[in-house]
Amino acid sequence: MDAFYASVEQHDDPALRGQPVVVGGSGARGVVMAASYEVRRYGVRSAMSMYEARQRCPELVCVRPRMSRYREVSRIVFAIFERYTPLVQGLSIDEAYLDVSTALASRGDIVAVGRAVKRDILDDTGLRASVGMGPNKLISKIASELDKPDGFLHIPAERACDVLDPMPVRRLNGIGPRTADRLHELGIRTLRELRLAPTDSLRPLFGRYTKTVQDRAAGLDDRPVQVELPDISISAEETFDQDIADSVQLHDELRALVGEVSARLRRRELTASMVRLKVRRADFSTFTRQQHFSPSTDDVVRLEAIAATLLARWLASNPGVRVRLLGAGVADLAPATQLALFEPAQAEMPDA
Repeated sequence: MDAFYASVEQHDDPALRGQPVVVGGSGARGVVMAASYEVRRYGVRSAMSMYEARQRCPELVCVRPRMSRYREVSRIVFAIFERYTPLVQGLSIDEAYLDVSTALASRGDIVAVGRAVKRDILDDTGLRASVGMGPNKLISKIASELDKPDGFLHIPAERACDVLDPMPVRRLNGIGPRTADRLHELGIRTLRELRLAPTDSLRPLFGRYTKTVQDRAAGLDDRPVQVELPDISISAEETFDQDIADSVQLHDELRALVGEVSARLRRRELTASMVRLKVRRADFSTFTRQQHFSPSTDDVVRLEAIAATLLARWLASNPGVRVRLLGAGVADLAPATQLALFEPAQAEMPDA
């Protein structure tokens, strides 16, 4: 979906259409969650501070997020996907892979299926989506990014190298700035140079993944579309309008965050056996703490107690510090089951 949160707001409020809209916190410490294409031309993007966004575009319109509304629209979109294939791998609330191989026999070629999905999304939600099509996940993802907004691009297998070859090596998922710099030192800047490079020269960088990296640079990807991928973690965090040094206030904020996380666990019918704490100081240094426990649970009281212990220990070793951001999360998730009422819990030990 294109600029999903902002597009939903513009759809629901006609006065916002054509306006530079951002969704996020309006305070001085607020963060942009989504930016409409009208405001992106000023360099405003998601994860940018609201202060910087306003510096770049003083006339922007800031809208508070409505997550329940975005989830409602997302459910409609995913229901559309399931009209065409049961093989749907959701990446986020507004993005998914679809394996439409079996649909081609009755619906024509992949382009016909792509057009139908795109049309149904517009008809049922009033929103526009960018559709990328290709022989595998890598190519379809790149195709969806090359023609935005309201994009529609098919890259067949025989054209994969033509499209990929001139792209910078950073285009490949997993190649970050440091790896790109090391590739540049080897004279490798494009995906063509990467796929044609001598394997021995790349092995110090990628080790046993060297062949996989070169295959990706050539547009080869055998990863299947995975239905119902397990949740890896659930988290919530808050950036404060003013830095907080008061421990009581920080524990109150943490309690609210854990309550949100616990509610999301229950909605997804999951339990957790790890609690994570994230703290960012006023100087932007960031710390994380985590603790495993057993049996797993979605009980807010127990999760709050573990999170509070982690925070108390951190504050004890950082007395008087001012906190800019606080986050709470859970991991090691599993489907909820009926736990024995008197099952003894194993000792809860903090991770190093």
